[in-house]
This record gives sequence, C-alpha cells and structure tokens, in this order.
Amino acid sequence: MAQDKSLATTYMGLSLKNPIVPSASPLSREVHTVRELEDSGASAIVMYSLFEEQIRHEARELTHFLEHGTESFAEALSYFPQAEDFATGPDEYLEHIRKLKAAVQIPIIASLNGATVGGWTDYALKMEQAGADGVELNIYYIPTEPKLDGREVEDLYVDILKNVKSKLKIPVAVKLNPFFSAMSNMAKRLEDAGANALVLFNRFYQPDLDLETLEVFPNLRLSSPQNMRLPLRWIAILYGRVQTSLAATSGIDLHQDVIKMIMVGADVAQICSTLLRNGPARIKEILKGMKEWMEEHEYESVEQMKGSMSQVACSDPSAFERANYMKALISYTAKV
Repeated sequence: MAQDKSLATTYMGLSLKNPIVPSASPLSREVHTVRELEDSGASAIVMYSLFEEQIRHEARELTHFLEHGTESFAEALSYFPQAEDFATGPDEYLEHIRKLKAAVQIPIIASLNGATVGGWTDYALKMEQAGADGVELNIYYIPTEPKLDGREVEDLYVDILKNVKSKLKIPVAVKLNPFFSAMSNMAKRLEDAGANALVLFNRFYQPDLDLETLEVFPNLRLSSPQNMRLPLRWIAILYGRVQTSLAATSGIDLHQDVIKMIMVGADVAQICSTLLRNGPARIKEILKGMKEWMEEHEYESVEQMKGSMSQVACSDPSAFERANYMKALISYTAKV
C-alpha cells in the first residue's frame, strides 16, 4: 500500500505511516500473517505477549508450576493453560523477533505480560538485542490482598517500568487497566518514570462458572464497539496533561472509531478483535474510510485532527466528566 503523508503519525518516538497498529494477538505468531498485516497497511505490529511465567520457568519447571497442588485450590486444573499451550518459550520468542524483523519493514514492538518486577529487565534487554523497536509492558495484576493499599499497587507499576527502562535504549509503553482511583495522577507518575507511551486500556478477562461441573473457567470474548467509550474518555482527559504518547485500544472496529480516538488525542489505534473477525484486509478498509472522511471534512492530516476534540480543546470540557453522566441519565427514556 502506497504511503500517504497525510496519515502519518508519531508513536513512542517512532515515525509511523498511519495510526493503525495491530495489538498483541495470535496474528503475530506467523511470519506470513505479519506480512499480510504489513501489506494491508499496518504501520507497526505489537507481538503476542511473552508471559512472566515463561521467563521464570524452564519447560519442566513451568509444567510443575501449572500442575502442582491443583487439588488445593478452588480453580480447576483446566483453568490454567497447560505447558504445551504456550506457543513459544523465551528463546523462541526472541528468535521470532529476528524473523519478523527480517521479513517486514515496519516496526516490531515486543510485549511482556506479568505482574512482578522479577526477571523482566533481562528479557526486555534481550528483546532489544534481538531487534525489537520497542517494548510494551502489559501489567496484568489483580490485587486481592486486603492489606495492600492503592499506593502500593501503583508503586508496583512504577517499579516495573523503572526496572525495565533502566537497561533499555528502545522506547517502552505501559498498557494500563482502567481501575486506578486517580488515573490522571497515575498516568503522570508513569510519564515521570520514563514511559514513552500509555496504552488505554487493558481488558481484564473475567472468569465464569460452569454450574454443571462447578468449576471456574476462562471466558474470553472479543471486544465490542461499546468497549471503546472508556479509553475515548480517558485519552480525551489525558491529552495535554501528559506529554507521553497515547494509544487507544479495545472496541475499535470502523474508520470512524479510529478518527474519534485521534480527535480526542490518541497517536495510534491498536486494533485486534476486528482483525480476528475480518482478517488483515480490514486495515485497508479502515484506511480508505479515514482518507475519504478526511477529504470530505477538509482535514489535511492526522496531525491536524489530533486532540481537536480532547477535553482541553472541547467547547464543553464538562462533557467528559460528571455532566455527561447526569445528561445521559436524564435524557434516557424507558420503554413502558
């Protein structure tokens, strides 16, 4: 696909040909699929995640970790992935980075998924040495201990970021969840700790119950358009309050969704579910729709649109806060 300078953007210090970045998913497991994504117009790729558990355990240790003591917990053994379910180990992941870098021209962003400071730093450095253009930290942590207060949870995120940033030269993004009590403050803390980008938001996949077997089991559902409302609001609020790059993710399906995210201040839109449903060619449709919309509404570039509907630029800043909540409730009419 020919590059169009009007679609160009900058994300975590990387110059990208457009704002469409496939997020971490199984689509990055095969070299030929990543080539298809590039050919369809993807400006960068976030690789599937390397899990902290894979880093901390060799294959035999990982099997022990997943299977040991299952009788002692309410969760069924089937709730946890089997050792063979992990597509690659740490060494294979690094080799896959090398293969992707040799196969495509767009930036490759590695992904680390975990919840402790642990051994992330060494493998983040190895990812950089393997050729990764950036690293995304997907910090998936559920604080269940009642004695653990909110500040300690925030400190964990900051410490993980500082630990990784201390060794790397390539940019680092942090994929956040929406459950912090003071999101703006948390975003600022991460920016001050060196985050080159914030990705809003990580979806915590919720477990379900099987009432016949009385087991807990994982339940993954692809995102829907409704899921984009939360990142849209917080990117609009954070734009201008932090200087780090902002990536929108979750529920982004159509070209209009991407345009909305850019207008509230996103540098890129990370898409996944729509690609899993429709294939890599979906990117071409989105980019075509964006270009046509921009021409129709006389926008010359993505940069011109960026942040134009953020809270700091909006004619009614309260629309992103409590006023929106009140107006929505008052205006709703129930069917009788």
